[in-house]
Amino acid sequence: MSAATHATPAAEGAGRLFTITELAAEFDITPRAIRFYEDMGLLEPARSGRNRVYTHRDRTRLKLTLRGKRLGLSLQEVKQLVDMYDSESDAVPQLKAFLEVLRQHRRQLQQQLDDIEVTLAEIAQHEERCENLISEALTGNPAKV
Repeated sequence: MSAATHATPAAEGAGRLFTITELAAEFDITPRAIRFYEDMGLLEPARSGRNRVYTHRDRTRLKLTLRGKRLGLSLQEVKQLVDMYDSESDAVPQLKAFLEVLRQHRRQLQQQLDDIEVTLAEIAQHEERCENLISEALTGNPAKV
């Protein structure tokens, strides 16, 4: 039986309900990860007997949480994002704050990218030097160190 079959009438009015197993499979994460997000206050499932049931709102919050993680945001930043999704207050200050978080994150990622490019260039130089030394060793020409 599905979770919706066991749901209370109030929960049924909110739309389709999801089990923890369904959400875990849909988003390719473990039920333990979902329970962790619950502990962090990111999800608030209802209960149907002993089972957790998740609303469309919970599913959306989980989707936003995983998107924030992919962006490299901290769980605190992710929580601000998903709470903003639910907020009915003036969104402009929240959006400006989140925009600054995104800009800061972009700067950090750009610096990491620059660092990676420098490292890759250094690796390419070392590879070329090694290949030259191998070639010289195989042809009998003395290596120029």
